[in-house]
Amino acid sequence: MPLNKPLLQAAILQILEDFKNTEEISGEAAAQQFAEKLTDAIDAFVRTGTVVTTGSATTQTGTIT
Repeated sequence: MPLNKPLLQAAILQILEDFKNTEEISGEAAAQQFAEKLTDAIDAFVRTGTVVTTGSATTQTGTIT
């Protein structure tokens, strides 16, 4: 199964929308919060991928999809 790009795009758009609708955070705090939210979105995106392997605990073959 391929990575879920629409999920990542939606998460990024939501982050931007959240920042667009608030004036409470600015400067360094905004940058830090944006980085944390983007990191979480990328982490969730990467975890949508699957790894399929065959073999034993010491000898693996397979594909990353």
